This record gives sequence, structure tokens and C-alpha cells, in this order.
Amino acid sequence: MQQSKGALEGVRILDFTQMMLGPLCTQTLADMGADVLKVERPGKGEWMRSMPMIGEFVGGDSAAFLSFNRNKRSVAVDLKSPEGRQALLDLAKDCDVVAENFRSGVMERLGLGYEDFKAANPRIIYASGSGWGAGSYMAEKGMPGQDLLIQAMSGVMFNTGRRDDPPTACGTPVADFAASQALAIGILGALIARDKHGIGQKVETNLYSATLNLMGQENFAVLNQGITLERSEAGVASCWNDAPYGSHPTSDGWVAIAMCPLAKLAEILGDPGLAEMDPWNERDATKLRIDESTKQKTTAELMEILEAADVWAAPIRSSKEAMDELVNLESPRLVTMEHPKAGEIKAIANPITMSGTPVGLRRVPPQVGEHTDDVICELLGEERLQELRDAGALG
Repeated sequence: MQQSKGALEGVRILDFTQMMLGPLCTQTLADMGADVLKVERPGKGEWMRSMPMIGEFVGGDSAAFLSFNRNKRSVAVDLKSPEGRQALLDLAKDCDVVAENFRSGVMERLGLGYEDFKAANPRIIYASGSGWGAGSYMAEKGMPGQDLLIQAMSGVMFNTGRRDDPPTACGTPVADFAASQALAIGILGALIARDKHGIGQKVETNLYSATLNLMGQENFAVLNQGITLERSEAGVASCWNDAPYGSHPTSDGWVAIAMCPLAKLAEILGDPGLAEMDPWNERDATKLRIDESTKQKTTAELMEILEAADVWAAPIRSSKEAMDELVNLESPRLVTMEHPKAGEIKAIANPITMSGTPVGLRRVPPQVGEHTDDVICELLGEERLQELRDAGALG
């Protein structure tokens, strides 16, 4: 386990988050050294624990939970218990950040909203992530704020895939990821503002706004150029780009080619007529003509030719192929953890590196309530721990 001080050592986060948006945000900060106290339901824990991925669990928890909850301490508290609620407000006096991503209004109804924590600690930073954003008509209607639904409403699904295909979702929850990192950036900005200006504040983001921002260049064109984005019929990978830009078949697989001048690609592929085509107005025909050339070669043969010509290209691989390579290389892009029930498990490491304050592993994803006694004793004292136990407020 890494013992070096992290950039956020000394920052403590009271974490009420669940699913992906919030837990990935707080894990990002935990990897940088923050002390993240994950508040969970007594006995059951965060409900993502019980959501099997591909129908299976790893050491009793879902792969999704284990992916986003390392470097945290689990505290099991009954949020509906008056004693539990007060204990959480008291814990916040020794915390810098409260993070949550319940539906809008849930924390307020529990008496754990921003104003409640602000009264307990005026310098607190209250970070809130939601599906649609508080006050939006979607939130007012009670629309579920879930990644696939955000992709549907934002335009992502209509911009992905081929023209005649059904609207196509991305292969990973892009809305959750975009919002998680936006919330992490907001928290870091608020911490700096507090240190410089002495103020706490509420930081908010939502899946919908973060996804619209993710599509900033495409949406700028729609807003300012009077255009309607249209998918390529032949499979150019983006509504935004001309050909070549996308996947091309080989005799034994696929290769991705990005942004190569047609004249250069025509010479490489031995097809002079390709250079005469219009890569935007004839982008579907151009794409199909490129396909006819690429599928005459194996992936290895085509990549050798493209690499020699300095064309931006890569073989298209499965997730298993990508992960097998990382394992074989003993890559630092992976982190290996010793789980108390599953044994050795591997996960994707934090993508950030810092020269003076290393980012890394301190704790494996916790068991439900594993650190309840330690945290309560550390921050509120042993006598208070016994009182909470007697009241049934803890797990």
C-alpha cells in the first residue's frame, strides 16, 4: 500500500453518493488522498453493491461497486434515525465536503440538505449531483435521471451509429462519467475558493448539463451554423467529421482510421480515383470505397502500411484484448487489490499522475459499515459511539 502523502491529505469528505456519478467523483478525490467516509445503509449498504454485472458478483459485491469505491471508509448509519441524522451533522463539523447524488429534494426531506449542513459547519462545501438539475422541468416532472435516458434526451443516441440504425447508445455510461468529473472539478475549485476567500458553498452539476457540455462542439454548430447533424449511412463514425473517420473492415478484423487527407490515403491504398472524391458531400460513398481497399488486407498488413505512412490509425480491439495486454505488461494503468472475500482483484487505476503528491491505493473497497466504530470514535468519541449503538442508529 502507498504511504506517501496525497495532494488532498487532510481533506475529509462525508460521502452519501451511490451508483456511478457520485462514487466515481469521490473515488477520484480519495485516490488523491482525501479521507472519504462513505455513509451506507446498515446491513445492506449502497444498493449498487447488490446490482450484479453480467449476472455475477465479485466477493459478494457488484463489479460496479468495487470499481468506484476504493480508498474509502464505510460508516453504516440509519439516515431516518434522529440520532443518526444528528451524528452525521456532527461528523460534518470535522469534514470539508459533503457529497450526494440522490434525486433532487431527497436530502432536504431527510434533514440533510445544504442548509442543514451549513448550520453545522458554515465552511462546508456541499456537492450535489443529479440527473437533470434542481429546478429543471425534467426534475419537476420526476423524470428518472439515469445515463441511458440522458443519452436519449441530449442527442447522443441520435448522433451515434449509422443513419438507418435505431438510435444507438454509447458502449459505456458517458453521462455518468462526464458529470462525475465535473463534480470533482467543482469540489476542487470550491476548496481553493474556501482557502482563498474563507467561504463554504454549494456545488452542483447534473448528468444532462455535463452531457450537453461533452457535445460542446457539435452543439455549437447546431446553435450557430443552422445545421442539423446527420449520421452517415455507411458508418463514418461522427456526425461532425468527413471521410475517412471511423472503422474499416480488413480480411480478419477492423481498423480505425482518423483524419487522413484523401489524396494521401488514395496513394497508400493504390486507388487514384479515391483522391477525386469529395470527403464531405460524398462521405458515404468515400467511406465505402475505402472499405473495398482495406478489406483486401489483414489487420496486421494494413496497420504496417498505415503506420509507415504516418496515418492516424489503430486496430479495433475488444475490451478483453485491451485488458489482456495490460495484464501481460504488468501495466501501471491497473491497480491490484487484495479483497477480503474475492482475493486478488484488478481495477483501472486513476488516470491522473502527480510528481510531488502521488495518486494511489490506500484501501480496498470497504465492507458495509467496516469503519463505523473507528470513524465515530475518532471524530465523536467512544461515549457517543455507545449512545448511537444503544439508539440503534448505526449498522
